[in-house]
Amino acid sequence: MISLLRTDSSHPDFIGLVKQLDQFLADLDGEDHAFYATFNTIPSLKHVVVAFDDGIAVGCGAFKHLSQESAEIKRMFVLPDHRGKGIAPIVLNELESWAKELNHSSTTLETCRNNPTAVNLYRRLGYETIPNYGQYIDVANSICMKKFL
Repeated sequence: MISLLRTDSSHPDFIGLVKQLDQFLADLDGEDHAFYATFNTIPSLKHVVVAFDDGIAVGCGAFKHLSQESAEIKRMFVLPDHRGKGIAPIVLNELESWAKELNHSSTTLETCRNNPTAVNLYRRLGYETIPNYGQYIDVANSICMKKFL
């Protein structure tokens, strides 16, 4: 059974999952990884969700305030042997609910075009492609998305 914990980026299970996420992204991003890594530090994330399957941390996600209206989804990850079990949508839904509780009317995110599984997941869950924002404006491999809550 999947259970969720709202916490912050100091939680040891979140830190452990992010280490595995960073390795996954390093392999996926190749030469572009150093650029993306600069925007994915975790020391100050105040809104983190960790998913547990029978007490074992198997997935995570976070958000940070992007603007008064929008929260930016960050650090979404599910362990490879737990993918396809609906954990990512559960984590994302919890993050969206939390953002809404804090009066955000939308969530935005950035993912890589070379990660079609993630792109398809976000589209299936109601995210629409938007113009790249912030540091991703001229980054060809980035795809930015938004969902109104």
